[in-house]
Amino acid sequence: MSLLAESIPAPNARDIKWAVIGTAAAIGIGAFIAVGKLLALAALIGIPILIGLAAICLTRPLAGLMIYFNINFFILGLGRFLPDAPYGLLIDLMLVLIFMGIFFTIKRTGEQRLRNPIFYLVLAWFMYTVLLFFNPLSQSQVVWFFAIRGLSLYWLLVVIAGFLLLDNPKHLYWLVTCWLVWSLLGALWSFKQYYIGLTPGEQQWLAEGGAKTHLLFGKQFRAFSFYSDAGQFGADMAHAALFCGIMVIESKNFARRLLFAVLAGVYFWGFAVAGTRGPLFIFFAGLPLYFIIKRNIPLIIVGFLALGLAFSVLKFTRVGQGNYQVLRMRSALNMEDKSLQVRIVNQLILMEYLKDKPFGGGVGSGGDWGRRFSPDSFLGHVALDSWFVKIWVEGGVVGLIFHLLSLIAICIIGFRNVSRLRNPLFKSTMIGIYCGFVGILVASYGNQLFGQHPIDAEMYLTMVFFAICPKLDKMLPGPELEQPRFSLF
Repeated sequence: MSLLAESIPAPNARDIKWAVIGTAAAIGIGAFIAVGKLLALAALIGIPILIGLAAICLTRPLAGLMIYFNINFFILGLGRFLPDAPYGLLIDLMLVLIFMGIFFTIKRTGEQRLRNPIFYLVLAWFMYTVLLFFNPLSQSQVVWFFAIRGLSLYWLLVVIAGFLLLDNPKHLYWLVTCWLVWSLLGALWSFKQYYIGLTPGEQQWLAEGGAKTHLLFGKQFRAFSFYSDAGQFGADMAHAALFCGIMVIESKNFARRLLFAVLAGVYFWGFAVAGTRGPLFIFFAGLPLYFIIKRNIPLIIVGFLALGLAFSVLKFTRVGQGNYQVLRMRSALNMEDKSLQVRIVNQLILMEYLKDKPFGGGVGSGGDWGRRFSPDSFLGHVALDSWFVKIWVEGGVVGLIFHLLSLIAICIIGFRNVSRLRNPLFKSTMIGIYCGFVGILVASYGNQLFGQHPIDAEMYLTMVFFAICPKLDKMLPGPELEQPRFSLF
């Protein structure tokens, strides 16, 4: 039995069965289409399976939510093999079916679970983005219906589904296990890309424009695995490495510590071969927060000394300068870096443009959506390489302040609830994902991480657990009892 499996309790067998069947079916359809590209035969086989997936979502919405969480990891990567398939609509359809299943299976009293500050904060943000539909500066109202999904709609829907369906500590362990397994597969696939080579579909994706950001200087390859891009992949690897690193410290069993240490090393090297710099701050934000939560003076001293040493080596020395991965990490701390200077200049231009536009240029006014729906506008040519710059451009300074205050409030709620948990395994798991959550928020300044698959689903469901973890903790034994086991594998 897997050492990781032994450390986590077992979720409901029926929900696991249907979640595994549904996820496997989705993977099978994607692989069949990607490898064979036999569309007619794929439709013949895929349609019945899709009907089965719909039936699972309608009759077992919790299993549907688990399937949704899993397919987020690879759904965008399939676009490299079949670029014209409507993958975004598949996500939309799944969420609709999950909510139909909730409507038919959840008792009316389940609505009481939504009465908490985190839900109200997410709802308020969604309502603000709805009001942005009427922004007179928006160059296109049509784009709102597309761009609203990643900006606030998915966030609201997943949070509602999470509050209504997640009511057992086993659900947290199941989702964390799925995340770590997909992250491990992603890391291994990135090593295959980096050290062995790319598939024809991946090579074509680079040739059609991906090489601009993933083949630097014509020779330095940035691995992206089966994620949408190297930025998302590198951030998820850093997130997983941080979590496993924390679990190394938290675990009492040597074998378990060894397992998490190996996983942390694999994920960290996945982050390294991604060649993305912003996610480095996931470590520099998440680890200090972990030391503070633990309130252990020796750990705080040793931890901050180690972080200070790592920072100093990267910032003030040339150790490892001949290694490209180290060079990329070091450039993240270089204020004179050309890429950073371009971003700063870009933000200064935006500051001048937006100074008399407190509500921004409208949802979908910049980035890819802007180039597609309003190519002749000023914002249609602006690169939104930061989640918070995106919020600023589309929602104005009012939206940015509102968004930041909402996220800060969610972090405060999470800190308060997580720090009061009793059960050791549950608390250490929650601490790990909390520190990763804050790290992702910090790193979202440099990349659009927060609102993109698969990190969006991870973040949204993490918020739900911030709110419900005190209740779940009461369902578990106290610190004096033996840790439960996990029998999924």
